[in-house]
Amino acid sequence: LASLFFSLTRWTLFQAEFIGLANFVQFFREPFLYQGLINTLIYGVVTSGLKVVLGMALALLLSSDVFGRGYLRTAVFFPVLVSTVGVGITFTVLMNPSTGAINQTLKLFGIAGPGWLTDPRLALMSVALVDVWKGVGLATVIYMAGIASIPPEYREASRIDGASAWQNFWAITLPLLQPATTTVILLSLIGGL
Repeated sequence: LASLFFSLTRWTLFQAEFIGLANFVQFFREPFLYQGLINTLIYGVVTSGLKVVLGMALALLLSSDVFGRGYLRTAVFFPVLVSTVGVGITFTVLMNPSTGAINQTLKLFGIAGPGWLTDPRLALMSVALVDVWKGVGLATVIYMAGIASIPPEYREASRIDGASAWQNFWAITLPLLQPATTTVILLSLIGGL
C-alpha cells in the first residue's frame, strides 16, 4: 500500500504531492526503457543457462571419484561466500582496460585486450560471466544433492543392460535431475532479473 501511495505522488522526506499517474507516464516515455528491458532479459537468460550447464557439469565431475574432490568442491563453492561488493571491486580491477590483470596477461601473448566493462558490446556479457562465476557454486551444490538422491539401483540396472555412460546420463540422470534444474533456473532467473 505504501508503494502504491508513493507511486502516485511526488514526494520529499517531509511532504508528498499527489500527481496521479504522471510517474507511470514518465516511466513509459523513458527513451532507454526498452533497451533496459532487453538487456535485463538477455542477462537473465544467459546467466541462468550458463549456471544450469556449468553447474550440472561440475556436479557430475565432483560427484565422481576425481582426485582432490574435497578441495575442488571448496574451490567451486567459495565464490558464493564472497560478498557481491567484493566481487564487483575485484573484477573492476581485473578487467581494467589498461592496468587490469586480464589484459596484462593477454598483452604477454601479443593480444590487445578490450575494454571489458567500458565497451558497450562487451560490458553486458562481462558482467554476466562474473555473475555466473559467483553463482555457479550454488547451482553445483543443488545438482550434487540431486545426483546424490538418485537411487544407485537405477545406474546398476542400466549398467547390467549394457548402457553406456552417455545413455545412462540421458535416460536416468538428466530426467531425475529435473527438480534440481527447475530450482537452479528459478533461483538464477530471480537473481538475474
